[in-house]
Amino acid sequence: MFRILVINPGSTSTKLAIYEDENEVLNQTVRHKTEEIAKYDTITHQYEFRKNVIEEFLNKSGFPLASFSAIIGRGGLLKPIPGGVYKVNDNMIDDLKKAIYGEHASNLGAIIAKELAKSVNIEAFIADPVVVDEMMAVARISGHPDFERKSIFHALNQKAIARQLAEKLGKNYEDMNIIVVHMGGGISIGAHYKGRVVDVNNALDGDGPFTPERSGTLPLTGVLELGFSGEYTLSDMKKLIKGNGGMTSYLNTNDAQMVQKMIKDGDENALLIYKSMAYQISKWIGKISAALDFEIDAIALTGGIAYDDNYINKWIREKVEFLAPIYVFPGGDEELALALSALRALRGVQEIKVY
Repeated sequence: MFRILVINPGSTSTKLAIYEDENEVLNQTVRHKTEEIAKYDTITHQYEFRKNVIEEFLNKSGFPLASFSAIIGRGGLLKPIPGGVYKVNDNMIDDLKKAIYGEHASNLGAIIAKELAKSVNIEAFIADPVVVDEMMAVARISGHPDFERKSIFHALNQKAIARQLAEKLGKNYEDMNIIVVHMGGGISIGAHYKGRVVDVNNALDGDGPFTPERSGTLPLTGVLELGFSGEYTLSDMKKLIKGNGGMTSYLNTNDAQMVQKMIKDGDENALLIYKSMAYQISKWIGKISAALDFEIDAIALTGGIAYDDNYINKWIREKVEFLAPIYVFPGGDEELALALSALRALRGVQEIKVY
């Protein structure tokens, strides 16, 4: 039996879980007040604060650190790397502490995992961070040499769902062609070709369908004219694309359940916008299908919005189910995905990679 500690730091929370093999023993989300986080100038400076939270969780859990087989942290902003399980090493820690590729709370996952693991001589891992990059060369070309398409997406959940779907069908992930659609605050649509995500929209920086709070791919000339109008700062433009865009900009909410209620109450505009989001998701599924030469074994819908069978899932099925059977895996359990990644590594089923 392998006992695994999962550490998943977010901007205002630290999610923690204990697994024994595939079984969850304990799961807790520790919320952090804004004023607590505001005291720290950088993410790295939160290290002691977050580490204390985790040690307090362990003390109350009754599981001593030495009883764990491994610790796995949420992968942070690193250089582009292929998907998989990575042993946390000094090179990774150095990049995360210096925030060479950007600052995010998830950077602390590997840093804290390494320190705790070292104290009891066990392994520390990360798995499938958002910077997973397995794109084929033709998918990187944008249309101008000053811009390269980047792979930034919900890699952890996408990979976990693709593996789960393959297992459900009695096949190996590495033998299948799967399109995975993660639908949350951001939406990413990945073409999984025999275990590699060979093309995917950059869900962070504005590529793809519009989402509850992101504008997605916009008419470029209009964006340029707005940016140079003198009415918007660079910061304003970034918020327009991510945070204040998409469904929020049309309906003043990023809550899909609220929009569903608006539709049920007869709001025709809410119906139009919500259906348009499903339409754009469907168009991107069709577009990404070309990366797999339209030889698709299955399509998986996941993320929080995938709970909506009344509207979104139904509309997507109507548009694209002719391409391949559609399976729905609502939500996105990051702690389980991390635990299963560590378990595969400990069992020797999945290669442990070096950063």
